Amino acid sequence: MARINFTTGRLAAFACPADKAQAFIWDAGVTGLGVRATPRGAPSYIFQREFQGKSPRITIGAVADWSISHARERAREMQRDIDQGRDPRLVKAERQAEDTATRAAAKAAELTVGEVWKLYLEDRRPLWGVRHHDDHLRLAKGGGEKATRGTRGRGVTIPGPLHSLMSLRLTDVTASVVEAWAAKEAKTRPSSARLALRCFKAFLNWCAEQDDYKGQVQPVNPAKTRRTREALGKASAKSDVLLKEQLAAWFDAVRSLSNPVMSAYLQMLLLTGARRTEVLDLTWKDVDTRWKSLTIRDKVEGERKIPLTPHVAELIASLPRLSENPYVFASATAKDGRISDPRAGMQAACAVAKIEGLTPHGLRRSFKSLTEWLEIPAGVVAQIMGHKPSATAEKHYTVRPLDLLRIHHERIEAWVLEQAGIEFKFDEQSEKAADTSH
Repeated sequence: MARINFTTGRLAAFACPADKAQAFIWDAGVTGLGVRATPRGAPSYIFQREFQGKSPRITIGAVADWSISHARERAREMQRDIDQGRDPRLVKAERQAEDTATRAAAKAAELTVGEVWKLYLEDRRPLWGVRHHDDHLRLAKGGGEKATRGTRGRGVTIPGPLHSLMSLRLTDVTASVVEAWAAKEAKTRPSSARLALRCFKAFLNWCAEQDDYKGQVQPVNPAKTRRTREALGKASAKSDVLLKEQLAAWFDAVRSLSNPVMSAYLQMLLLTGARRTEVLDLTWKDVDTRWKSLTIRDKVEGERKIPLTPHVAELIASLPRLSENPYVFASATAKDGRISDPRAGMQAACAVAKIEGLTPHGLRRSFKSLTEWLEIPAGVVAQIMGHKPSATAEKHYTVRPLDLLRIHHERIEAWVLEQAGIEFKFDEQSEKAADTSH
């Protein structure tokens, strides 16, 4: 092979003839260093020397990207590898792998909490309910959207409790950062911050289990410190509940509401003991009038069936069915197609009834409390409400069919309406059977 001393001018003038597939020139300064050109491709530095009876050709890089001195130095490194019995091709592959790992580590170190949070939600979504997923979105939301209510006069929504953490690098989330966040959030919204902390703690645990992110989080979950827990405090037990003697006033006020959908909704909350969103999400296909049952979307078990009691059935039958709207408690103006916030209706009714502090969830608590007057079996009440069984016998040995639940549930409804002074016809056989079974 003829060898020439590489210069910038000579390399710039070198080109592959059009009638050849490739052409080479070789450097006189470093043995094995050459330049390869093709009719279409840009010239590249190569290194070619004998190793273990073969002459492997290794590309160094484009002439446009490498200076002559750097190409010569890389060729000398490859020659040293051969002299030490190392295959320069393997050495090159190892270096490329190391470079890739280094770049990946550098990129991972720049990942923000918000970027990984989105991946976390995407990964966990198949295992979560809609409400749980929506909670995570809401907690990290940026705010600033126009709103007509719930903004305390600001006119725009405020950022979620976790939003301030989303811009941080994952590597910068330390115990002191989370403690400072907790201290700030505790001043204005401790309840939301406690939920946010639980979600964020689970997120960091997930990160620690992922190969891509475990090197970016602290060895000990920074959201689990004592100071963080103390800053947010403990949630106080809620005790808002309807008393037996308040039923008449409450029902009178609720049944007098100008919105019949809201009126029916609030009554159904009390008479079924279901969760607020479980009733809101009820669709017409969940109402089985033939077998007198309701299918409730349950956050614990996925779904459960409860009896469609007579008064609840009458309330549902009185509601209008909007075309192409699947929801029982539909709203033509609401974004989701159904009533979204029952608190205003609840507060208006309670103001008329002169009952203070009662919330929509308090109606679920009231259902459980009022059943004590009838000495309904605790397992029956738990099954209707969608609570997990608390005893071994309940978990593994007691199976109650819907008809058995119906006997007790209709008895509960009849008694509540009786206390409220509402006249309604019930199946007397069901009440007699309930007395016998109890």
